[in-house]
Amino acid sequence: MVPSTQSGAWHSALASEPRRRVLAVLEESAHPVDAVTVAAAVGVHVTTARFHLEHLEAAGLVSREVARSGRRGRPQVLFRATVAPVPVGEAQQRLTHALASVIGDDSDGGRARAERAGERWSEQLTTAASAAEHDGALAGPTPVLLRALTEIGFEPELRDETTIALLACPFRAEARALPDVVCSVHLGLLRGLARSEGDTGDVGLRPFVQPDLCLVDLPAARRTAE
Repeated sequence: MVPSTQSGAWHSALASEPRRRVLAVLEESAHPVDAVTVAAAVGVHVTTARFHLEHLEAAGLVSREVARSGRRGRPQVLFRATVAPVPVGEAQQRLTHALASVIGDDSDGGRARAERAGERWSEQLTTAASAAEHDGALAGPTPVLLRALTEIGFEPELRDETTIALLACPFRAEARALPDVVCSVHLGLLRGLARSEGDTGDVGLRPFVQPDLCLVDLPAARRTAE
């Protein structure tokens, strides 16, 4: 099992898109390369390349070695990618980011296809069936949304009859990097779940109203039929 501290270091190091490109250069190279070569391949200044290489090295994703040429002067420092096991969660994050990056190349930033993907996701959830009995004082799709969002890991909190606060997001890093795609998937999921309960209103999503808070706007207040 990979220690959580190591997994956190990998995640922090790979949160930077230029740093991922630096690592990709090393992974694709058959031999160790120096910072000058990395800088030229990525298109950054050599000082910037060294900065990213040091972060990757600190995370255990890159190792360095000194080339002994036999000449006088400062020896050449070379870098290579370190083969390391990737934790399941980290692998899933990389896959999510890779898929979102491809969709994000669409002319609309990937929003339309991402929303359709979220709607497909909603069809796969069994939450609607398990929530056929509407608990509490609310009717309509609200209990379904709360159950689904809880199961996925959003930590939803009903603020009032028209607003659900999302206090957590299992895809937050990906959403920050590619909000058009990731947040549109979540919007499609919400709308699909609402429609599964016969609601034709337009559920809305307000991403990152605060750094760690998103809000779901319900179409209208829903009260238990008297």
